[in-house]
Amino acid sequence: MATSDGSDYFKRTSLFWIVSVTVAVGYFSFTVFAPEKVPFGHLGPFGSFCRYLVDNHADLMYKGWWAAFAIHVAEAVYALKVCSAKGISSPTARFLWFFQTFLFGFASLGLLLKYDPKRLKKP
Repeated sequence: MATSDGSDYFKRTSLFWIVSVTVAVGYFSFTVFAPEKVPFGHLGPFGSFCRYLVDNHADLMYKGWWAAFAIHVAEAVYALKVCSAKGISSPTARFLWFFQTFLFGFASLGLLLKYDPKRLKKP
């Protein structure tokens, strides 16, 4: 069995977070950029609330979308810094951490922060 010094460590985030973040960000993006395509009437009270936000606070939602985008970029850049600090030097692993953290935010960054390269694994 091959062993690693941890320089190529990568762990995919759970399917729960992949689906949850994808649906939430997708819904938010459609609500901000294409609200006419969102079936607010079929979403009950949540749809009514979102319709209210679109009608009365579209500028705030637009700014919120860009703020969320900027936060995800900042998290992804921070993931690269954490990779360096934890000795993850493989370009492929670093790219995977950057990309996954950009897409899924703290759901990915949390896994990287929990990684302890000094912890010895018991055989």
